[in-house]
Amino acid sequence: MGDLEKFAHNDENYFPGLLKIALIHYQFETIHPFLDGNGRVGRLMITLYLVEKGILKKPILYLSDFFERNRTLYYDNLTRVREKNDLIQWFKFFLVGIIETAKSGIDTFDNILKLQQETDNKLQSLGHRYNNAQLIINSLFQHPIIDAQRVKDVTQLSMPSVYKMIKEMEKLEIIKEITGGKREKLYVFGEYTKLFR
Repeated sequence: MGDLEKFAHNDENYFPGLLKIALIHYQFETIHPFLDGNGRVGRLMITLYLVEKGILKKPILYLSDFFERNRTLYYDNLTRVREKNDLIQWFKFFLVGIIETAKSGIDTFDNILKLQQETDNKLQSLGHRYNNAQLIINSLFQHPIIDAQRVKDVTQLSMPSVYKMIKEMEKLEIIKEITGGKREKLYVFGEYTKLFR
């Protein structure tokens, strides 16, 4: 682990960042200093390394989904390095994962922008309540589950006005109640959460 850490922080000898983290990830998974078999830390290291090196500005590239969808290939490629010293194949697999994950992120971002526009079009029908509805939507894009208290905090409306606003947003099919209870109801911004499935 000490040698791996030194390699990760060695900036004297140039090695392309994406290939370097591919190698670090492979080596970390080979060492695997944990009792359980879950590779969450090894996958998380990829994103954190890319942010630390300035390759990513924010930790938005998470390869877990790619590795999970291609689990057999993932393990086969890791094993191939161990057994046949085939780093080139591992690098190819890893870089395909980077490309697919980045493309998926771009698609999701485009869909978020489209959803923002569609939602804004729906909110136009609220007339003088538009501005408060916009505050709620902005909050939902950060946290897609909301309750009446958070609507109150975001809008500074009275509780009766909060409930009217919630009812209007339900009618517009922007939010949907998910608890099924009479008290402490929670509402989800379903069209937004669908983008991440």
